[in-house]
Amino acid sequence: MQKRRVLISVLALAFAFAAAAGAQEAAAPAAAAAAQGGVAWKYLAAAIAVGIACIAGGLAVGQIGAAAMGAMAENPELSGKALPYVGLAEGICLWGFLVALLMLLI
Repeated sequence: MQKRRVLISVLALAFAFAAAAGAQEAAAPAAAAAAQGGVAWKYLAAAIAVGIACIAGGLAVGQIGAAAMGAMAENPELSGKALPYVGLAEGICLWGFLVALLMLLI
C-alpha cells in the first residue's frame, strides 16, 4: 500500500510540473513560442519516460531480488537461475532511457 502511495504522489508531482511548464509557455509571447517549437515538451516527455521506467525497474528489482534471495537461502543452486530475472528487470530502465534518447534525437 505504501508503494502505491509513493507512486501516485510521484505521478501527481510530474503532472503538476507539466501543468506549470504549459502555463509558463502559454504566458510567453507568440513569436517566442513559435520559435521554440515545443522543445520544452520534448524534454519533459523524455524525463517522464526515464523517470517512470526507472521507478518501475526499481520496484521490479526489489520484488525479484527479495524472492531470489529467499529462494537461494533455501536452495543455493538456484543462484544461476535467479540472476537473469534481476537483469531483465533492470532492462526496463535501459528501455526507458533508449525511448527518451529517441525522443530527444527525433
